[in-house]
Amino acid sequence: MANSFNKSVAQGLEWLALACAALAAVGMTAIVGIIVTSVMMRKFANSPVHITEEVVGLLLSVSLFLGLPMVTLKSKHVSVALITNQLSGAALATIRALGLLIAIAFFGWLIWESIPWLEFAFKRNLKTETTRILLYPWMALMPLSLGLTGIILVAQLLGIVTPPQENELELPQSDGAP
Repeated sequence: MANSFNKSVAQGLEWLALACAALAAVGMTAIVGIIVTSVMMRKFANSPVHITEEVVGLLLSVSLFLGLPMVTLKSKHVSVALITNQLSGAALATIRALGLLIAIAFFGWLIWESIPWLEFAFKRNLKTETTRILLYPWMALMPLSLGLTGIILVAQLLGIVTPPQENELELPQSDGAP
């Protein structure tokens, strides 16, 4: 029973992380499209798209936060394995658990700090300066993606989700040729 529950939770988290990653990819694609359009308009019509800077900034921020759950789930973030490569057994498990606890506390703190900013933007109906785009829908994605990332970290800590280990990551091999 517990095994099927763990598997269902892991699959649900993977599906949610994948959905966020797909939205992040759409955002990155939109960034490229907007920039290319603006460059072409500047070159051929001498009139760049006026919304480029604001929309690209919003899309970049959103894409970064939406990509975070999948990066965390697959352990593809930047890591320094100097210490963990030297450890094994209980010491390695302890260091990993400590790292997960620190990450959970960090993401919890970020969520705690982002909520008042979201409420502030919502209450005052804040909009971007040039294009007058509402900010709070974009800002709402931060605590949501950080919350999902935090849930993934808790699931990793509890053993519900097992990320690939550092030693399972493939490193390029040299054939000795210059």
